[in-house]
Amino acid sequence: MKKQLAQLIELQKVELEINKANLKCQNLPKEIEKLEEAFAAFQSEVEGNRAAFEDVRKAHREKEEKLKASQEALKRTKTRLSEVKTNKEYQSVLKEIETAESKSGEAEDQIILLLEAVDAAKESLKIKEKELESFKQSYEDKKKKLEAELSSLDGVLASCRQKSKALKGHLTADLLKRYEAIKKLHNNHPVAAVWKEVCEGCHMNIPPQLYIELQKAEELHVCPNCNRVIYWYDQNKEKI
Repeated sequence: MKKQLAQLIELQKVELEINKANLKCQNLPKEIEKLEEAFAAFQSEVEGNRAAFEDVRKAHREKEEKLKASQEALKRTKTRLSEVKTNKEYQSVLKEIETAESKSGEAEDQIILLLEAVDAAKESLKIKEKELESFKQSYEDKKKKLEAELSSLDGVLASCRQKSKALKGHLTADLLKRYEAIKKLHNNHPVAAVWKEVCEGCHMNIPPQLYIELQKAEELHVCPNCNRVIYWYDQNKEKI
């Protein structure tokens, strides 16, 4: 009976490993997907910074080109002063020059502000690109680790299933049927350890006499509270 009990305990350990591996098979792809989404989001953020930098640089360049064109036009206007023949025309050209110079001054101020914006956007982009480089390394390392773990699960499951099959083959048909029935009732935990008259499955006390019988390990016993197969263990030994 001790041998059958030991096989039940080992079977539960193996099946819990199978459940754990199956859960990882479900969760690891989700973790990888979340990791990829986070990296894609960071990349998108950096692309946004890059686009902002290009926009402000383009605006600065266009403003400089317009200023250059207006300054050339201003020069031509000033040369017309020597060509006017009447005072009215002269005053009109002066007014035109004054307006053009005022607009040029405003444009120069705008160019200075845009230049400052270009420098700020460039610095921000530089910082983000460095962060992306670091983020990418971390992302690739984590993804590689998760993918390796996912890949290894096939071997883990195959090994555990083989062990489970072998262990079940050593159990009597009645005991295996009993084990499977209890497992359905208790979320894959049909076997529980008992220490100091307390069942670790339901955390309820068992009768003192039953506790004594458990320590003899002469036959299989079940918890009177939760119906799990129970066994006594020394507190210094590993628990299930």
